[in-house]
Amino acid sequence: MTTSARPSRALAAVIERLIDRFGARVGLEEPLGPRCTYRVGGSARVLVAVRTATELEDLAVILAEDRVDVLCIGRGSNLLVSEHGFDGVAVVLGDGLAHIDVQGTTVLAGGATLLPVLARRTVAAGLRGFEWAVGVPGSVGGAVAMNAGGHGSDLASSLLRAEVVDLHVAGSRRWWSAAELGLRYRGSALGASQVVLRAELALTPGDRDEAEALLAEVAAWRRVNQPGGQNAGSVFTNPPGDSAGRLIDAAGAKGLRHGSAKISRKHGNFIQADAGGLATDVYALMGEVRLRVLAAGGPLLMPETRLIGFDEPLPPDPRRPQSAGAIS
Repeated sequence: MTTSARPSRALAAVIERLIDRFGARVGLEEPLGPRCTYRVGGSARVLVAVRTATELEDLAVILAEDRVDVLCIGRGSNLLVSEHGFDGVAVVLGDGLAHIDVQGTTVLAGGATLLPVLARRTVAAGLRGFEWAVGVPGSVGGAVAMNAGGHGSDLASSLLRAEVVDLHVAGSRRWWSAAELGLRYRGSALGASQVVLRAELALTPGDRDEAEALLAEVAAWRRVNQPGGQNAGSVFTNPPGDSAGRLIDAAGAKGLRHGSAKISRKHGNFIQADAGGLATDVYALMGEVRLRVLAAGGPLLMPETRLIGFDEPLPPDPRRPQSAGAIS
């Protein structure tokens, strides 16, 4: 299901141009649930599978003309799409953009490269500094966009620069420095239309056996402390000096259920969706958890999950006056 019965005139024109250029790799009303780790949600009006850097640049030429809404899916490990779907162009990067090139202590990785694959590859090359990523089920491009991290480190600790294509600006392909990327806690300066083509990392040489042991430790910790099933990792970012999981536990929300979604009993900052469940249930549960933490005297939790297609914002903090654009 998408947000309207027919595409807008601009989007209809874009779809025609996309089919002319990409042919069978353009899908209409493509379900996004199977492409996201929650495995729930609606469809994209149109989805394009891009295999090469040149194709991504060609896509930008087409989309720059009308600037319709764009959504880069990545591995869908930090994404929740409503049943209304996404009324724009969803973009998926193919395996041709998942390359890894190790030159000494410098590593160049394609935007579609899986983080666990990159972590193991760098360790095999005798490099240290990326072991933390072995348990993060995302892609390099998504990791740059949100400055992914864990186990005391993040992408900002090793990222030198990233090559970016703005899908709303033809001919925009260029390298962004780490300073331009503006990496911060679970965020960056990149917008929705800006797609990471490649990232360059600076790692350090080290003992491979020690690195392998750390990989195993990180993977084991995640198996013990984080739930499996249909989830998208941490739901909320950690407030300064605290953790969202602790606050959710303290509010008595562990195990809370709304329809087909429930708070994990293993980790309070994870929501698990039932097979065949609804994205709206996950979203409603996020709102309920937010209110419970507030009622228990905690801060307003901010979503780490990227939310697409939801008509109503998450409940704001009732203790503070709200502007016209409530934080969601």
